[in-house]
This record gives sequence, structure tokens and C-alpha cells, in this order.
Amino acid sequence: MKKQQGFTLIELMIVIAILGILIAIALPAYQDYTIRTKNVECLNVAAAAKLAVSETAQDRGTLAAITATNTGYSFVASSYCATVAITAGTGVITATTVGGPTGTGGPAVAFTLTPTQAAGRIEWDCSAPANTKQSQIPAECRQ
Repeated sequence: MKKQQGFTLIELMIVIAILGILIAIALPAYQDYTIRTKNVECLNVAAAAKLAVSETAQDRGTLAAITATNTGYSFVASSYCATVAITAGTGVITATTVGGPTGTGGPAVAFTLTPTQAAGRIEWDCSAPANTKQSQIPAECRQ
């Protein structure tokens, strides 16, 4: 009786087919993950604006007193964050990512951070446009 040495062609083909299926499932999930982490970087840049709005609102006593100049916030662009703007009178922050292959790898997303002042504290609500792919935005901004 001969002893088998190695794998047969059909066994190798089955292994390659299984790997192909696994890669076909994993690759889109990984691409969404990388886009989501780049979008989170823009929210991290906007954290300084959140701090500026919070301190100004606590100092002035209301969110209505917020202006672009009295917060003292100045935006410095990053690889994945195009703009961070503070709306006067409301303190709403809009953080826009850099879309496309040179930015996040996905479409540009405009996150809206809305402050609510109550009981001596400020709470933030994050939202993204409704047409944005949910797997590409951070969990705190999903609807």
C-alpha cells in the first residue's frame, strides 16, 4: 500500500475557495472600519471646539452668548478633517471630513454636534446626514 504524500488538487482547490469566500466577506468590513476610524479622527479634532463652547457657555451663562471670537477656538486642518465651525448663538459645531481617496477613502461627512444646556451641564448630541453609510460613522453619531 502506498502512503499519500501531500494534498490532492481538489483539496487545494477547496481550501482556496474557502479563503476566497472569507476574503470577500472580510474586505468590505475592513474598508468600512478604516473609513470609520478616519472619520473618528475628525470628531477628535472637534473635541477642542466642544471644550471651547462648553467653557464659554459656562462662563457667559448661556449658549446664546456663543460667538466665533469669544470661544477662542481656531481650527487647524488635519489629514482627515477639512473644517470645524462653531455656529454663533447656538454653539452647534459642524465637523466636515475630507472625502475621496486622498482623505478618508469614503465620501465627505458633515458631523453636527449640538449642545444642550440643562442643570448646570452641557450634553452633546452627534448626528450625521441620513444618506451616510451607517457602518462608516462612529457609534455615537449613528441614528
